Amino acid sequence: MGRWDGDVDAEVVDTGSSAGAPAEERELVYGNVAEFVADYLLPLYRRDVTTWCAEWWKHPEAATRFTALWLSWEQLRLDPALGLSVWLRDHLDHHMPVLLAGDGPLKGCKPGRHREDRVPPLEATPPPAGLYVDERTGSA
Repeated sequence: MGRWDGDVDAEVVDTGSSAGAPAEERELVYGNVAEFVADYLLPLYRRDVTTWCAEWWKHPEAATRFTALWLSWEQLRLDPALGLSVWLRDHLDHHMPVLLAGDGPLKGCKPGRHREDRVPPLEATPPPAGLYVDERTGSA
C-alpha cells in the first residue's frame, strides 16, 4: 500500500488497490496517533517554537487535534493527485498554528517542560427540557 513518505522531499507514491476499498478494509500506515506524531508529523514539521509539550497527549484538545491530523492524513494519502496538498492546506496549516499558539491548548508548556492543565473547562447551562431532540432516538 502506498503512503506519503516522512521525508520532506518525498513524492506521493501509488496507493495501489486499497484506494477503492471500504474504510474498514484499508490498512493504516500508522497504528495510532502517537506513532503518527512521533514518526511523521514531528520530523516533518520543523519550526522554532516557544509553545510545545512533549507530553501533548496530556492535553485533551491537543490530543484531539493530533488525532484529527492523523485520521485525515490516513484518508487523504489515498488520493495520489491532490491528497497531500489538501491535507497540508486544510488540516496541517489549520491545526498547527492553533496547537502552537500562545493561548492554544499547550499554553504554558515550553519545549522540555510540561505544565499541568490549570484552566477549567468552559461552563454551559443546560438548555430547557425538550428544546433539542435526541437525534439517535427521536425523543426530546
